[in-house]
Amino acid sequence: MKKERLSSEERAFFRMVYHAAFANPFSELREKLDRKIAGHFPGLSKSESGDRYIREIDMRVRRLDKEGRGHLDSFSGQDRSIIKIVFLFNVFYKYRERFDRLIMDQIKVGDESVPVPFAEEAMDTIRRRGIPEESILHYFAFSFQLRRAFFFISHSLVGNSQCMKTLRRNLWNNVFTHNIDLYDRYLWNRMEDFSTLILGETGTGKGTAAMAIGRSGYIPFDPKKGRFSVSFTRAFSSLNLSQFPEALLESELFGHRKGAFTGAVDDYQGVFDRCSPHGSILLDEIGEVSDHVQIKLLQVLQERFFSPVGSHSKSRFQGRVIAATNRSVSAILNGEVFRDDFYYRLCSDIIEVPPLRERISQDPTELDDLLAFTVQRMTGTAAGEFITRVKRVINRELGPDYRWPGNVRELEQCVRRVLLRKSYEGREQAGKRDLGERLVQGVKAGNMEVSSLVAGYCTLLYRKHNTYEQVAKRTGLDRRTVKKYIDGFKENIA
Repeated sequence: MKKERLSSEERAFFRMVYHAAFANPFSELREKLDRKIAGHFPGLSKSESGDRYIREIDMRVRRLDKEGRGHLDSFSGQDRSIIKIVFLFNVFYKYRERFDRLIMDQIKVGDESVPVPFAEEAMDTIRRRGIPEESILHYFAFSFQLRRAFFFISHSLVGNSQCMKTLRRNLWNNVFTHNIDLYDRYLWNRMEDFSTLILGETGTGKGTAAMAIGRSGYIPFDPKKGRFSVSFTRAFSSLNLSQFPEALLESELFGHRKGAFTGAVDDYQGVFDRCSPHGSILLDEIGEVSDHVQIKLLQVLQERFFSPVGSHSKSRFQGRVIAATNRSVSAILNGEVFRDDFYYRLCSDIIEVPPLRERISQDPTELDDLLAFTVQRMTGTAAGEFITRVKRVINRELGPDYRWPGNVRELEQCVRRVLLRKSYEGREQAGKRDLGERLVQGVKAGNMEVSSLVAGYCTLLYRKHNTYEQVAKRTGLDRRTVKKYIDGFKENIA
């Protein structure tokens, strides 16, 4: 076949497509490329220019068809490398909406892999572009992986604050590495060795972040069955390690054989046995396990083999390990949480999920986005009436500076409470009320020192008015004295 060359204008446009295809969709580089591409279509909004961009690629590919250049073998060298990615990118977007429907169908069905009615059509489209036959199944499965990762990272983790943008970017890199081209060539079937530690306060959404990773792994397509080899819902499982006594924890992790201990009346598969070869396991509250269990887990991470309790037989674990803890970074780095050998084997990647107060401080509209997301999930509708009611109660009873100590989980309960009772005090407000009651009780009991009473009273006023000046004005004390009392106040007063 005669080798063709791209014109300089075609090469410039298709090269942008090439780089966009490999860029992290949540990165600044991708935003820069999108703006550059959008510059070809001035006057359009971001979503309109995105749609126009996709149509432009399709139009240019069809033009190559008309000119007899719509096949990979028409090109050589750098042009061939560029046009291959353009062809695959074009096919990916052509079936994007059908991939999304497949994701929703699979979520509804659950752990049984659903049929993929458009699989043959999509793979035939790839085949007609000259992609080698041995690569067609891979690229179809890879396309579905890309779409799943984007779906779960973008749909499950809402918010436009900088820290949330960083989180989404880090989650994508955790699935595909920082270089998706290298991932596609060398690592797509070798990610089991890359364990992940997710950090964050209680209620920030560590489980949601872990699920976005766990449901985004590479899953092969089975052409004989016309479906993927395993449902992505089954490919992710989790275990909260803190809910089991240590005597039972090893059984939950590794399983046991009948008669291994009193009460072991049957063989039992642990979470490592149940994990799909293409799956991931979330070990939640990993910071609470003993050194003994850490050593057992270290052996699995290093050797990939484990033995059920009461057995000497070995089973191989082929999935990825994702671990999560609410312990602080400083405590972890100081060696207060993990053994050093376990920590260094666990932390191929460390991802921090930001607290809600940080998200809101960076972007106040984050609260509105989260309220809309929460109400939509609870009620099945984006009813502005509900959102307005909840926001009104939050503004009235919590104020703009409420720190949301329970994070996103507390916000969800706040929405429920408002819909039920039209009020929500919040943990900090409850603490303020409790402090006042304790001060009164201490005075009545006659067992409180004057310094504790003054410190408690100053703290109570500070929590209400948020400035030392206001506390000084109401107590008749100078600002420096007020600050000394508040800084030295201890909650465990009588």
